[in-house]
Amino acid sequence: MKYLHTMIRVHDLDATLRFFVDGLGLRETRRMENAQGKYTLVFLAAEETPDAEIELTFNWGSDEDYGSARNFGHLAFRVQDIYATCAHLQSMGYTIHRPPRDGHMAFVRSPDRISVELLQDGHLPSQEPWASMPNTGTW
Repeated sequence: MKYLHTMIRVHDLDATLRFFVDGLGLRETRRMENAQGKYTLVFLAAEETPDAEIELTFNWGSDEDYGSARNFGHLAFRVQDIYATCAHLQSMGYTIHRPPRDGHMAFVRSPDRISVELLQDGHLPSQEPWASMPNTGTW
């Protein structure tokens, strides 16, 4: 058996790509558009794990409520500098729902409310403003 990918339904493909590509640094590995089925599939992967993909499914014209995504759980990514990653995402307008107070773990949500866990490769010393920043909302 080989793990292939995790699929996420998205409402705004451009906004979701901005989050995962510009925000987290994933790269698009391939894209498929199906005019007859009225959908686009975009596959993304992290540099270090190109075989573990995320499939973004964009159903053209859909206004279906995909829910809060709490039943899904979360995606997790190891990062080289959790503080820099969180600061970058914050500068793009994303809320860090669980700040990296411990220098190790943070949570942010994608535009489609998919919870994303960021884990520091190793541990960094606690650092402000993160150390005293409260949790915001749910993740």
